[in-house]
Amino acid sequence: SAKDMKHRLGFLLQKSDSCDYSSSQGKKEKISSSQRVSQEEVRKWAESLENLIHHDRGLAAFRAFLKSEYSEENIEFWVSCEDYKKTKSPAKLSPKARKIYDEFISVQATKEVNLDSCTREKTSHNMLEPTLSCFDEAQRKIFTLMEKDSYRRFLKSPYYLDLVSPPGASCRPENCKRSHTHTLDCNSNIISQCA
Repeated sequence: SAKDMKHRLGFLLQKSDSCDYSSSQGKKEKISSSQRVSQEEVRKWAESLENLIHHDRGLAAFRAFLKSEYSEENIEFWVSCEDYKKTKSPAKLSPKARKIYDEFISVQATKEVNLDSCTREKTSHNMLEPTLSCFDEAQRKIFTLMEKDSYRRFLKSPYYLDLVSPPGASCRPENCKRSHTHTLDCNSNIISQCA
């Protein structure tokens, strides 16, 4: 569930070294300092959405929050556009553009993002001859939507507040014991998302 995901993500991202966690195989794993985020870095996430989503672990935390609100299509679209802009081969532009369009923009899209009709029409027109910038306006609109809406809620949510609490505050012995009962069966999945 989303609550379990938040709980697990919080444990992976916390600063304290004093807790060990059980993996699903039963072996203990120590969360290495390279997998943790400094309090300074976490505080930077509150300065701007850009700081948050350009940090791998910030992006993972924000994505988990959006998933809990059933609105992860916005960040998935933004990430897909970022990836699309890195396309080197002109031959790959059209199929990649079509995939993004079909998944996020078309009226039958499985993960349709909330765009005004003017932006949707312009993006549809851009699909006739896809360029690296054909999704720029749509991506900008979705970024602004996230910035004004879900980003503000994220900063007030436990997904963020648990990470900015004083180091060690959430790592009291009773919490450590409880964490052993919730084995991190998705441990490797979260770490790969956050890596």
